[in-house]
Amino acid sequence: MTHQDIDQLTEKLLQGDRYALSKAITLAESSRIEHLEIAQAIIQRLPPSTNSKRIAITGVPGVGKSTFIEALGNYITTKGHRVAILAIDPSSSLSKGSILGDKTRMEDLARNEAAYIRPTASRGSLGGVTSRTYEAILLCEAAGFDTILIETVGVGQSETLVHNISDLFLFLQLPGSGDDLQGIKRGIMEMADLIFVNKADTFDEKLVKDAKMDIVRSLQFLPTKGSQWKRKILIGSALKEKGIAELWEMVNDYFALIQNNNYYFTTRKEQQLKQAKTYVIDLVTQQLTCELKEKPLDYKNNDSAYQLAKSWLLENKKD
Repeated sequence: MTHQDIDQLTEKLLQGDRYALSKAITLAESSRIEHLEIAQAIIQRLPPSTNSKRIAITGVPGVGKSTFIEALGNYITTKGHRVAILAIDPSSSLSKGSILGDKTRMEDLARNEAAYIRPTASRGSLGGVTSRTYEAILLCEAAGFDTILIETVGVGQSETLVHNISDLFLFLQLPGSGDDLQGIKRGIMEMADLIFVNKADTFDEKLVKDAKMDIVRSLQFLPTKGSQWKRKILIGSALKEKGIAELWEMVNDYFALIQNNNYYFTTRKEQQLKQAKTYVIDLVTQQLTCELKEKPLDYKNNDSAYQLAKSWLLENKKD
């Protein structure tokens, strides 16, 4: 791809062309070095986003992430915003494939002209996102989407990378899914800015209230976040669209706070530096991988490597 082709693709992207956006994200997600270089060349031509909202969404199994995201996404578009959903699907460790069925689970939102849904395979990446999710965020923002919803593969102790590329961390919880100690063990509560107890209409009222009290007790033991935001809990039902409007109001309150105290801009700069380092490491790793495929290392004839491996085996030898 020539410089002129890159300029044309970038121009179409900035005009909000969906095909150009999808093509740019595909280049960013590619394992080919030349594709990654083209994607970075496009990103370097893009103006920085200073008013977008990057919201990470995770939750326990069966909490209804897709239903919640569709309800929230549709509501946000009624307020005049454009929403991009980056849905990360887990990849099979055996077949290496992914279902990528998020568009079928969000039929109404997929037909919404103000929304863009991009399912992506995790390809074994930890942290709840792919190694190129950050680039996809930048490309979506450049295409005019001011709200980015990042749906992670699911709750777990490794879901920390998504926290490093988002502004707000939203945790979806179910009534009766665990006590306060388990919430702290998972480490999710510490990262969460908002906790939404979903499917409240399908559980007993007492169970819902107990779930809220468990979360309140959990939050008492957690340190204050750098944003100085006090974590908030909301009970609702995405299926019945209960609590969605209130949640969006809390989201706006959060962003008003972090923009006023400069936390928003400080963390954005930190994110940019972290991702730059990650990109350099990934690029070097992929370059070495390509070279090894063409010419594998001969460890027996490589004295330094052979001696290092031999000494390690001797030191760690079991009786």
